[in-house]
Parts: sequence; structure tokens; C-alpha cells
Amino acid sequence: MNRFVTAERALRTAAPHELLDAIRAVLIDQYGAEDVELFVADYSLSVLQPVSVLPHTLEPLSVHNTPEGRTFGSQRPHHEERRDGRVRLLLPVSVRGDRLGVLAVTLPGPEAARRWESELAEVADVLGHEVLVAERDTDLYLQARRRDRLTLAAEMQWQLLPGRSCSRAEYDLAAQLEPAYAIFGDNFDWSATRDRLVLYVTNGMGEGIEASLLTNLAINALRNARRAGIPIEDQAALADQAIYAHYQGRCYLSVLMFEFDLATGRAKVVDAGSPQLLRLRGGVLEHVLFEAQLPLGMFEETDYVVQEFQVEPGDRLVFVSDGVHAVASPKGEAYGDALLARAIHATRLLPAADVPRAILRELTTHRGQASADDDALVVCLDWRGRPGEG
Repeated sequence: MNRFVTAERALRTAAPHELLDAIRAVLIDQYGAEDVELFVADYSLSVLQPVSVLPHTLEPLSVHNTPEGRTFGSQRPHHEERRDGRVRLLLPVSVRGDRLGVLAVTLPGPEAARRWESELAEVADVLGHEVLVAERDTDLYLQARRRDRLTLAAEMQWQLLPGRSCSRAEYDLAAQLEPAYAIFGDNFDWSATRDRLVLYVTNGMGEGIEASLLTNLAINALRNARRAGIPIEDQAALADQAIYAHYQGRCYLSVLMFEFDLATGRAKVVDAGSPQLLRLRGGVLEHVLFEAQLPLGMFEETDYVVQEFQVEPGDRLVFVSDGVHAVASPKGEAYGDALLARAIHATRLLPAADVPRAILRELTTHRGQASADDDALVVCLDWRGRPGEG
């Protein structure tokens, strides 16, 4: 039987908590591997947490200055040759652009690494898909992502997210929340069909559990309306009603909503609050302003109006919550538009998946050692447009 088919079958038939044991056995038997390890990115995207030895007796690895980290960042296989002649083949584990971690396979020598690299990269892709499916039935991989304990509010927020990045022919999309282990109410959501991409960027009100409950209600109300095929402006109106019915105006939520036509780049927009959009086009950065409308849940039965927006191939859109603008330095200086613009320009050559983390790292440096007073969200969308259109 074909080696790859054997590996794929082993993953698909393994119990959810035994994926790594199953693939390790196949790689040793079929490919002559001498060791197999799996590392998954933690919630802050700062370290790669080992899951091959439980409960986590191996040391986490930095994503910034290790061979595994370079593989994670570049999303390309990497060969690490050892003095004894063996080769450690590092393979990115990702699903449709969502970066999960790195699979490390130790092989007898360079010839085996060259021979099996392409096939083992496909095995790593299958492993990524199976890990996502397995998370429905086991906590093993979610636990492995944790460098520290999540707050309850953060637990609720991470479970609400669609992923941290995705990639299609028309676009690359990525987002990150900080502080990753103690986020409050900021959130993002996206969904794509053949011809549409819907994106929500939300800025929740309040702190802790209350902020997370509000965001959960809002996102699920928006999803419920979206999945019923309702236009984007009516999605906002129905979510507004759901929030007002529960809170009676005491709590509300800001959201910036987009529905992109993947063929033309035309977008319908509802701006209901404080999240902001900056567009980098041809090296020029500009703040894109829309007609501001009321946040969801502030008043009863608010009507929302769609606005039009055009995105062009090569555009980079960066969405930020007010937790980015308002961050103060130890001297009390707000981060503001100037420093944000500098960070966006400084990251212009990075792929979209790396941009949110890089900007938030700059934000943390600006804040210094002080703990965050608010959570911060950065979303990056690189638009290519549909091949062959326009």
C-alpha cells in the first residue's frame, strides 16, 4: 500500500487523543523516521508548545529564534542537519492558511530527508486537519496550546473565534487578540462562500465575564442572521434587537461589518461603533472613514444603512479596536495614529498572517511593563482579487 495512504488512513482511524501516536508509528515503520514530535503555537503566538511528550515535559520553543519558529513563520519545510548525520525535517502544520504548529521528523540522513520531504509535508497537512476535527472530542490539543492558564473570559472568547488566519486565491486574512490569556470583549468573525467574504470586527464593552457574555450574544446573533441569508444591514438590526432585549441599553457593542464580493472587490459596509480601518495602497496609508452609526444594543430597533467600499488588488486593510489607539506608555503618551501608521509601514513586507502579531508586539513595547487596561485586536486583510477577473 502507498506510504502516504497508510499514513492518512492511520490518522483518520485513530482516536482523537492518539493522533500523534498513530502518525509516529506510521512514520517510523513506513519512512524510517527515528523520532517524531509535534509542536503547536500557543495563544499568544510567541512559543511553540510540545505535545509529543505529555504532560508537556519538553521545553516550549520560541517562534522568533529557533529552527521550528522559522518553519512556523515561513510556512516552508526546513532541514536541520545534526553532527551524527541525521536530519531533523521541520514541516509546517496548517489548515487553509491557519497556522497550527510544526511537525518535527528525525530521519537517518540527508538523502531520506530529500526523498520524503514533499510526501511528509502532505502528511503534516492531513495531521492539521485531523487535529482541528479532534478538538471537538478531546481537550488534549487545546491544553497543549496554553503556556499559562486562560481566564474564563478569554476561554469564552477563543472558543468563539473562527481561527486566526485563512488563505484563498482572492485574499489572505489574519487576526490576533492581546492579552491572549486575559482578553475581555474584543473579537472577530469571518465566513466565506464561493463569491462572498463576510468579516466582523467587534469592540466589546466592559471587562471580564460580562464583556465576554455580551460579545458571545452579539456574535451568535450576527451568525444566526447571516446563516439565514439575511442582508448585512439586517444582520446588524437583528443583533441590535437581541442585545437591547437582554440589556435594555445598559450594555452595547461596537462592530465594523464588511461583505466583500470576491469577484469585483466591491463591499457593503455597516459601521456601528469604534473599530477603525486603515488602507495601505501603493505605499500610501490612509484612514478610511465611514458614516458612523449607533453601536449594537444602544437603543431599541435601530435601523442600519449599508455603505459602499471598493478594494483593489494589492490593497492591505488593517482593522484595529480602540484598545490599540488608547494604549499609554509609562509616560502617559497614547499609542495613537502616528505610531500605528509607523507599525503598519514597518510590517508592509510581512505576510498577512504575521502582521497582527508584529503590530501588537510594537504595542506591548510602547506600553512597557504595565499590564494592559484593555484588550486589543488587529485584523489584516491582503486583497488579491479573483484570478482572471478585471
